[in-house]
Amino acid sequence: MKKLLALVATAALALGLSGCANLIPVSDVYSQKINWSLCENKSFQCGTVDVPLNWDKPDGEKIKIAVTRKFTNDAQGSIVLNPGGPGGSGVDFLVNNYDSIGTQSLRDNFTLVSFDPRGVSRSSKVTCLNAKDTDHLLYDSNSAEPGSAKDVELSKVELAKFVNACKANTGPVLGHVDTVSAAKDMDVIRAALGDEKLNYLGFSYGTFLGSTYATLFPNKVGRFVLDGAIDPRVSDSQQSLNQLKGFDLALHNYLKDCLANDSSCPFTGSLANAQSQVSQFLKKMEKKTLPTKDGRKLTIASANTGLIMALYSDTYWPYLTQAFNEALQNKDGSTFMLLADFYNDRDQSGNYSSNSFEANVAVNCLDSRSSAKPEDMAKQNQRIIELSPILGRYWQNGALLCADWPYPVAKRPESYSAKGAPTIIVIGTTGDPATPYEQSVGLAHEVLDKGFLVTFKGEGHTAYGRSNQCVSTVVDDFFTAGKLPSKEPIC
Repeated sequence: MKKLLALVATAALALGLSGCANLIPVSDVYSQKINWSLCENKSFQCGTVDVPLNWDKPDGEKIKIAVTRKFTNDAQGSIVLNPGGPGGSGVDFLVNNYDSIGTQSLRDNFTLVSFDPRGVSRSSKVTCLNAKDTDHLLYDSNSAEPGSAKDVELSKVELAKFVNACKANTGPVLGHVDTVSAAKDMDVIRAALGDEKLNYLGFSYGTFLGSTYATLFPNKVGRFVLDGAIDPRVSDSQQSLNQLKGFDLALHNYLKDCLANDSSCPFTGSLANAQSQVSQFLKKMEKKTLPTKDGRKLTIASANTGLIMALYSDTYWPYLTQAFNEALQNKDGSTFMLLADFYNDRDQSGNYSSNSFEANVAVNCLDSRSSAKPEDMAKQNQRIIELSPILGRYWQNGALLCADWPYPVAKRPESYSAKGAPTIIVIGTTGDPATPYEQSVGLAHEVLDKGFLVTFKGEGHTAYGRSNQCVSTVVDDFFTAGKLPSKEPIC
């Protein structure tokens, strides 16, 4: 997925890690131990592991991967976490969200471990534009009709600047931040922790990282839980359609709830009327801007980003209502802008607290790409508009982002069945906008050799730790005792 933005933390630990490479034989990579020391906040332990820059040349140059843990006395063992993205910092996720990860039972019984995957934050990070130019790329809009030839032309110019900056400012690791490489890094982390088997909890994109690991190292799989799943069989173009369908459903559900249950709802009439009002607002924003309290101007780009952010979870819906009320009644774009800033990890000073956007693009462009041929993009755009006339208008030409990426797509496994691994839990949320429920069904029932599906009937992205006791009990029993219900539960 593009991002697990609700879980990507915004504060960073100063670990002082270097992205410089060194030379260590691959045998030593698997025999290393993590030299744990207290992190800056004194509550967590931090360390590094060395991994090959290029796993096709495992005895060549090495890079450092930042690792952190919350050590628990008398723990049953370790569970390695990934918050999603790609591009999400596992270090920030664990440190800033520890008390809300999973359940108290999970935290009491296990030492939780996480890491910044290669290319992310403290682990030889992808670096592209400066903050000012990133602002321009993410928040400014061109004057062209969305999806038009002029829009394509102007977008290509801006994206070329971005790609060139990534290549110039990142160095050779930019060609090696694919998910297969990250999964191999994770096996080094397992060995460095002294664990014969890896216990793992992955959210959103973390499910793809987890299924990749399980496929590459099935005999090293311990207890795996994949929450908010990606179906690895799905092409990049179909993935975009699936995600658009998920957000379109979330918008539908938000408007339905707003009309029925919120006295402050800015929309009136039927659901169709409300959808029309949203569409009209967005189209008007294509030709104008709204002022905000910090002096910036809300554009169609930042308004759409704020809208998408608020659709990640029904807990954000009140903020979306507030944003629409401000924009429609007061001609003020402040809340939309705040939502966009949260999405982009931008603070009030104009700095970006993570490189999640850059890393997200870099990993996705190495993992898979859609065709950027004009005729193929035209067909994809038509499917997009038919699927979601409101949001699809701003979903077009997504293939441009990776069209001129300077490195080829990385080699992937032919199958993600993880044959030989024990049963893996997959959790799907019926109203998940970012990883639609059907993908969890596909991963559990059609891809994995031994998948076990847990269904959460509800809204929002991912379920464990934010849904209900039914989901929590299944996951906790599995991690602590290896127990599974007699049949796949619907929670």
